[in-house]
Amino acid sequence: MKDQLQAIFESIVQGNREEVEAGVRAAIEQGVPPSDILSEGLIAPMTEVGARFERQEFYVPEMLVAARAMKAGLAILKPLLVEEGIQPKGTVVLGTVQGDLHDIGKSLVGMMLEGDGFQVVDVGTDVSPLDFSRAIEAHKPQIVGLSALLTTTMRNMKVTLESLEEMGIRDQVKVIVGGAPVTDEYAREIGADGYAQDATRAVALARSLL
Repeated sequence: MKDQLQAIFESIVQGNREEVEAGVRAAIEQGVPPSDILSEGLIAPMTEVGARFERQEFYVPEMLVAARAMKAGLAILKPLLVEEGIQPKGTVVLGTVQGDLHDIGKSLVGMMLEGDGFQVVDVGTDVSPLDFSRAIEAHKPQIVGLSALLTTTMRNMKVTLESLEEMGIRDQVKVIVGGAPVTDEYAREIGADGYAQDATRAVALARSLL
């Protein structure tokens, strides 16, 4: 069993999607508990990928291929996790704010959060404050993540927060922000609950806010 989980672990770190899918299926057939496949086969390697990124041994491309490989394995495992009643750590709604069409950073954060055991609802790019509010009402997340890659669209983070306040739902969620032009100072200025410089820090921040 350990060998099978280790093989999945190494395949994710290497970003080998086909081997991850084959490894997850083989582990299921061998009767490895889905919870063990999740924690040791899928979450553990993404923690390792994050650590390598912190040490500058991995960069965004390596993180992306590893995260996509993990997500492919998770897709196979999810029905069994549901059957076992295994609950996600929490729910996160992610979106790029109105006027901004950048997707890669947000998508990477989403995949890293999924790899850490969160349920992620990605509402896409160019998301209006109204659409964020609808997602909050529909999915009841603990955390909302706002992304922006342009200084011109970054101001819509503040607009979104103000809108959630006006709608009376701001206190229902923790709001985290990130993206190239965003800073910790700006996050505090607009009243966000946290700022993450990159995907691995976003996962750590989400954990800390639960």
